[in-house]
Amino acid sequence: MSDTEQYPEPEADITTFADLGIEERVLRALSDVGYESPSPIQAATIPPLMAGNDVVGLAQTGTGKTAAFAVPILSRIDTTQKRPQALVLAPTRELALQVAEAFGKYSAHIPGLQVLPIYGGQAYGVQLSGLRRGAQIIVGTPGRVIDHLEKGTLDLSHLDYLVLDEADEMLKMGFQDDVERILADTPEYKQVALFSATMPAAIRKISKQYLHDPVEITVKTKTSTAPNITQRYVQVAHQRKLDALTRVLEVETFEAMIIFVRTKQATEDLAERLRARGFSAAAINGDIVQAQRERTIGQLKKGTLDILVATDVAARGLDVDRISHVVNYDIPHDTESYVHRIGRTGRAGRTGDALLFVAPRERHLLKAIEKATRQPLTEMQLPSVEDVNAQRVAKFGDSITESLSSENLALFRGLIEDYEREHDVPLADIAAALAVLSRDGESFLMPPEPPPAPRREREPRAERPARKFDDAPKVGKEGQELATYRIAVGKRHRVAPGAIVGAIANEGGLRRSDFGHISIRPDHSLVELPVDLADETLEALRRTRISGVLIQLTLDDGPPGQRPPRDGGKFDRKPRRERY
Repeated sequence: MSDTEQYPEPEADITTFADLGIEERVLRALSDVGYESPSPIQAATIPPLMAGNDVVGLAQTGTGKTAAFAVPILSRIDTTQKRPQALVLAPTRELALQVAEAFGKYSAHIPGLQVLPIYGGQAYGVQLSGLRRGAQIIVGTPGRVIDHLEKGTLDLSHLDYLVLDEADEMLKMGFQDDVERILADTPEYKQVALFSATMPAAIRKISKQYLHDPVEITVKTKTSTAPNITQRYVQVAHQRKLDALTRVLEVETFEAMIIFVRTKQATEDLAERLRARGFSAAAINGDIVQAQRERTIGQLKKGTLDILVATDVAARGLDVDRISHVVNYDIPHDTESYVHRIGRTGRAGRTGDALLFVAPRERHLLKAIEKATRQPLTEMQLPSVEDVNAQRVAKFGDSITESLSSENLALFRGLIEDYEREHDVPLADIAAALAVLSRDGESFLMPPEPPPAPRREREPRAERPARKFDDAPKVGKEGQELATYRIAVGKRHRVAPGAIVGAIANEGGLRRSDFGHISIRPDHSLVELPVDLADETLEALRRTRISGVLIQLTLDDGPPGQRPPRDGGKFDRKPRRERY
């Protein structure tokens, strides 16, 4: 590397975005989303990128890397050219969508600019339409970018800017071959920015081979979360999250709350469900017009609204002192988002509470957050049915006490006394009947939890195909039992083990440790995965494509006569079996 620079923590007023030579329309957009001064990685990275240098940025997540590369690209993009000029590669579809949304926000004042996310799991039609319209900025996952390159629907021959975001994560997920193939298909003279939390040998190799005399910038940050914010997490299955959230809202004392979800549609859906359960909730997302956004935030500030359901980008720049709680209903896939989210509470010297919902298969994301922020999260037990009912009874009593001071009390007392004389009904029964009437047919107390249902077996254990290679159960790296699955891509489709791991991990929400052996055959491949994959994961994987081919994932019965020796030797010399 030609230049290596160390940048410390920023001082109070180290610089402003206006000092960095950013295009005026981009500056206006940054101001709109509430950005005031650049983070260390932004202050260090934007100038060399604006000057046309290749850059390697080494920094932990949570440091503002997206703006560090998006702002220079947007400041120099040519909107008169309807072709891909910039490509950002991201390891997951969630990160690709987040980066694309950020580009959209930062380019709000640049007419004619098109940003297109392309990733596995989305229909090709939407992506093909966007490519035909001439999107200038493409944000994609490696597997789907290669699919479009092979189909001839994505032309990178005139690419000016290439960004590898979370490069070390892409390599961990098995995308190294894909990344190098994409790099090889781009023009030699382009500007490249590589961002990574670490610098393993593979990243160093890519930097040396594909970047020209890059500036290496290392930013070391301290813990990014405020010490006055209490951070907790709840382990809860995806299908029980709404019930868990309801219990928290009923028992936890809060002034105002932001609930973060991943998608725009989820903001509307969750806000509607909360309103149906009697909570004062509203949604904000990127589709909401500015006037409505301002009205909603005004209601939150005045106290006429208590709960805001938001996406990351929609909540940027939001500063409301009365927000006492932040709930991560959907766990963020990068710690930068987590830090930004919980920073919405604990303002103006107040204390704040941050609560994170974690599904069993998302514990690796929890560990990543704890590692990056260097702050352990405390596990919280969900309020029990008894806790919820005790709180409902207490609130019922409080509402009676509050109503005793109403100016309408004398009027209703007279009506009740008249009813008592006419119908000879005790006052207590009348009061109870009015309480029932106020519930509008809804039950007052939460019913007891049903006993856990017995686990349903998909197949009798004797017929499970997990034993096809040998008689002993297959066991993954973390002790989970594995089964062998068949996918409809093989050697004739020119697939590599890394492409299989990357596509299945990305679309199914799996980790590298969930994979056992991969055996690539001429027209299909065999992959060892956990035997107890959730139904939604199986459904997502059945819709997954690799190299444009639907993989049609199914459990494999295995052909007869191909068992390996009991000593663990290979059953033949081909195909090669690799462990991921």
